[in-house]
Amino acid sequence: MAEYLLNVHEISLKERGVPVLQGISFTQAAQQKVAIIGESGTGKSTLLQVIAGLIQPGAGEVHVAGSRVRGPAQTLVPGHPGVAYLTQHSELPHALRVEQVLRYANHWPEPEAQALYDWCRISHLAQRRTNQLSGGEQQRVALARLLLGSPRLLLLDEPFSNLDRGHKRDMQRIIEELGPRLGITCLLVSHDPTDTLPWADELLVLHQGRIIQRGAPVKVYQQPLNEYTAGLLGDYSLLTGPDRQALLPVSRRVAAGTVLLVRPEEFRLGPPGPSPGQLAGTVRNVRFFGSRHELEVALPHHTIRVVGPPAAYERGAAVGVSLASGAGWNMRVSEVVAV
Repeated sequence: MAEYLLNVHEISLKERGVPVLQGISFTQAAQQKVAIIGESGTGKSTLLQVIAGLIQPGAGEVHVAGSRVRGPAQTLVPGHPGVAYLTQHSELPHALRVEQVLRYANHWPEPEAQALYDWCRISHLAQRRTNQLSGGEQQRVALARLLLGSPRLLLLDEPFSNLDRGHKRDMQRIIEELGPRLGITCLLVSHDPTDTLPWADELLVLHQGRIIQRGAPVKVYQQPLNEYTAGLLGDYSLLTGPDRQALLPVSRRVAAGTVLLVRPEEFRLGPPGPSPGQLAGTVRNVRFFGSRHELEVALPHHTIRVVGPPAAYERGAAVGVSLASGAGWNMRVSEVVAV
């Protein structure tokens, strides 16, 4: 088990007789960035707390660097050496000065600790009290306090969910650099694809306490197992029948019992007119998102979502719709909630 930093084996847990985690197994190499995604209530935070040694599983084992993680039923002080757990609520001591919070946690030489504070952008907060900090400042102080313990594995439980855009970018920058700068391995939980897709080396999709899909972010995004996974990672359109047949090239087979899942950026818009692999459409709605527009386009039998350049099309415009080369993923009808 020591070849991986983290080894989670057949973890199961019930709460009041209801399964919360069911046979969870995965491994994580040192400095590999793994993200667990899933809707609220699917067991993501519970799994992190089991890995941290804060919750006792009903079955299974967790090993960190070859050492078994023992839960609260097996140890006097919950937690595991070398594992740190950061929640979305910073949980700092109330009304202490920041320098006191950090001093109590610090075992580093002062120059190294000060460099950490500068990197976390909290040096200027030293004399402020914790109840005087913004949410983003609290999160950076809480993170610095954990890093002073020199963890090998850092568990991040929705660390950006309560932060505004500026503070979120600060936290993302710090977490992005944790591996190369401090040699710390991160396991992140989130329901927001903007947190996970650009960051993770591997995604684990959790649904009803089970891992239902895992893989590189680009593969999970482009080839989701089912509609649940597709929806976690972004918008999509489902095409069947004549619309699908018209958009797919003749060389691409259409498997029986499948629908075509297409992401908004995989459509191409152009002038209307008869052309192989193109359908006539009408722009029904346009929404502005700064660097792009999102369009609703009516096809003969479906309404699709398309990402377009700013101000390229107006409501009511006639367009020709086609697919980018190789775009679309045939998904089994049985994996679709509603077609």
